[in-house]
Amino acid sequence: MEKKEGEGEGEEEQVVNPWTVSAKGGGKIDYDKLIDQFGCQRIDQSLVDRIHRLTSRAPHVFLRRGVFFAHRDLSEILDAYERGEKFYLYTGRGPSSEALHLGHLIPFMFTKYLQEAFKVPLVIQLTDDEKCMWKNLTVEESQRLARENAKDIIACGFDVTRTFIFSDFDYVGGAFYKNMVKVGKCVTYNKVVGIFGFTGEDHIGKVSFPPVQAVPSFPSSFPHLFGGQDNLRCLIPCAIDQDPYFRMTRDVAPRIGYQKPALIESSFFPAMQGETGKMSASDPNSAIYVTDSAKEIKNKINRYAFSGGQDSIEKHRELGANLEVDIPFKYLSFFLDDDAKLEEIRKVRVEYGAGRMLTGEVKQLLIQVLTELVERHRRARAAVTDEMVDAFMAVRPLPNMFN
Repeated sequence: MEKKEGEGEGEEEQVVNPWTVSAKGGGKIDYDKLIDQFGCQRIDQSLVDRIHRLTSRAPHVFLRRGVFFAHRDLSEILDAYERGEKFYLYTGRGPSSEALHLGHLIPFMFTKYLQEAFKVPLVIQLTDDEKCMWKNLTVEESQRLARENAKDIIACGFDVTRTFIFSDFDYVGGAFYKNMVKVGKCVTYNKVVGIFGFTGEDHIGKVSFPPVQAVPSFPSSFPHLFGGQDNLRCLIPCAIDQDPYFRMTRDVAPRIGYQKPALIESSFFPAMQGETGKMSASDPNSAIYVTDSAKEIKNKINRYAFSGGQDSIEKHRELGANLEVDIPFKYLSFFLDDDAKLEEIRKVRVEYGAGRMLTGEVKQLLIQVLTELVERHRRARAAVTDEMVDAFMAVRPLPNMFN
């Protein structure tokens, strides 16, 4: 059952919201508890199989390995799609840094798969206004970072004929702003404090921001794309720390005449030093960045990637690795596409888990996989011109939306 907004926010064993991710005692996030606390549903194998059947495409590695593990109303989206009804995708990025790390790429890599598999349009919000308020950036610097981050997003391979990327500073107004006002009138100050944990020390810009992230869920916010299609459904791929925004949105939507957006939500990509939450852009050694050289990737993995291996070779060969805490294995589970090879590493009595593959060997495989991934992204980004950014961000109809 879906929880009403504000329910469950008082539980302090773990805190997960758009700005803070922490578990009690600095431990791992308990995703089962989080599902219960937020009131979403776990993605089961039947849903994965259904997506496979409807799209005639192999499920993405993030889907079949449970990286995207929770949802809201995904079954309803698939029901509508099976009836021949279309939907659109909405995701976003808060541009607060010059370059993205691998954790930032995950929702975009998955969204690209969804766009291609279902042949649907996509809107990507760059919340430069949010980062201006939360990170104490100037308006001009926030806008510059938005364009730089847009190049990394475009480099993921999105189809310009089905994709609209917009900056809040540039786009908010008109029908979009009207929907913001409608949402704002429905959410009391006490409710927004309960959902997001704002305090008396937060400036009013923060309190007023949630409707900005809410209304791309409504097709009427984009009249140049979806004019006259106010009942079009929206599916939002995002990390689960964004769930509070859309619990609020789903609570408000029926009251202002819109469909509730559906969500498909991912777990966090762990930091190099251990699986205690999500990566921190403030610690460059906690993450692999898309600007890292092959030498930097190798150095970071060898020096900082937390290992589940034993203290000595003898003990490791006797007991095997603890894959529950082993970061090289965790990273491979995100980015090694070969299911058979990953399972070979995983098995308790075969390879790594039985101690017959040493920590260094697994790290070498990870270095190879990530170096190739980052190099592919670097080449793709180098090919993105300012004119391409302008094309993606131009307010125009999308000629190939549902084809």
